[in-house]
Amino acid sequence: MLRRKKIKIGKKYIQGYLIPLQKNVCIVLRGSNGYVMCGYLDIRTANKSRECAVRISGVTTFEEALNARAESVSRAAESRGVKKNQRIREILPRIV
Repeated sequence: MLRRKKIKIGKKYIQGYLIPLQKNVCIVLRGSNGYVMCGYLDIRTANKSRECAVRISGVTTFEEALNARAESVSRAAESRGVKKNQRIREILPRIV
């Protein structure tokens, strides 16, 4: 069953979504200006639609997602100063 969690970033909030699959989970952290997505989703699609997206992998909880590093970032995310290997907690203020 889908789990949602409101996550405070500074004075604002992002919405976290965790979808249990057969053997893993799909996690998305959605802000008003972009999102962090798990490895199931494709950064090329985010680039085609010009969305601010950050891809992470190997996480199964919201806490792990917040402590992960960016595996890849879309061009729109790069234009907001987001860099590959940057910690997600550092990135979130740029997309909230």
